[in-house]
Amino acid sequence: MTGTDEDVVTVLDDDAVWSFLRSQEVGRLGYHVGHEVYVVPVNYAVDDHRLVFLTAAGSKLFGVTVNKAVAFEVDEIGPTTATSVLVRGTARHLTGVAAQSAAGLALRPWVPTPKTEYVSIEPVEVTGRRFRLEREDPDLT
Repeated sequence: MTGTDEDVVTVLDDDAVWSFLRSQEVGRLGYHVGHEVYVVPVNYAVDDHRLVFLTAAGSKLFGVTVNKAVAFEVDEIGPTTATSVLVRGTARHLTGVAAQSAAGLALRPWVPTPKTEYVSIEPVEVTGRRFRLEREDPDLT
């Protein structure tokens, strides 16, 4: 890499982070159950300044209910830039009116399996960076 850190890495401000999160729909949820750590892809939507995803009853819902501390990462890699956002926060299983409200969000699961449980992630810390990529053109090698 020929540039300095200032040339190739841009720290995103809060507005840029939330704009990026709103522009995406898939991220990776990190949670743990006991001594095991799991990272799974999740379709999500932004609702104000929190993330919401839909899941089925099972290990993911159990994990975020038993240990509410989670991490959520969203990345996008293009030909000349890459963006990475990390959300550390608290998961909350939504029920009642909160779940009914979440039902109006634009959540688009990858597969048509039944998913009826809504979970929100209330951020404790949100960080983001954009990287200018300096990669050799694979077509030239």
